[in-house]
Amino acid sequence: MQNFYIDRMASPLGELLLIADAQGQLRGLDWGDHEARLMALMHTHYRSAPFQLQEKSNPGGLTETLTRYFAGDLAAINDVAVCTAGTEFQRSVWRQLRLIPCGEVISYGELARRIGRPTASRAVGMANGANPISIVVPCHRVIGAQGALTGYAGGVHRKAWLLRHEGFLPAQG
Repeated sequence: MQNFYIDRMASPLGELLLIADAQGQLRGLDWGDHEARLMALMHTHYRSAPFQLQEKSNPGGLTETLTRYFAGDLAAINDVAVCTAGTEFQRSVWRQLRLIPCGEVISYGELARRIGRPTASRAVGMANGANPISIVVPCHRVIGAQGALTGYAGGVHRKAWLLRHEGFLPAQG
């Protein structure tokens, strides 16, 4: 049984839940109002390697790092160590997501091409939706082929806010 640590933090978009392992690697990050979804993803991904959660403030310094990101230090999350379970395909999608620079977006089709599976846009969308590490594994940087802000489990309003925060969308006036 693995020990994972959970912390809850305030953000401009509501409460965030973050889950880290004993080495300080981020294992899960999602919105407080999606706690059931996060726990379901964690249990699915770690079915063969059970874990128990313990509350811990700022595990591995991750809460502080995310606070810096929300305060405007957008690069703060770039070097956060993450560790995910999931299938090899899912992990390939998630690795590629981390390569999308802050302030840029790509389509699901482009993401499929980047992982060498150009006809797998739909599967890429499914993997994106199963991403247990919001923001740091930036699934919000993937948009529809026509530029639509679709497919963000935390809600399109949060996706739009994150893209504005990162400089992709203009600030609301």
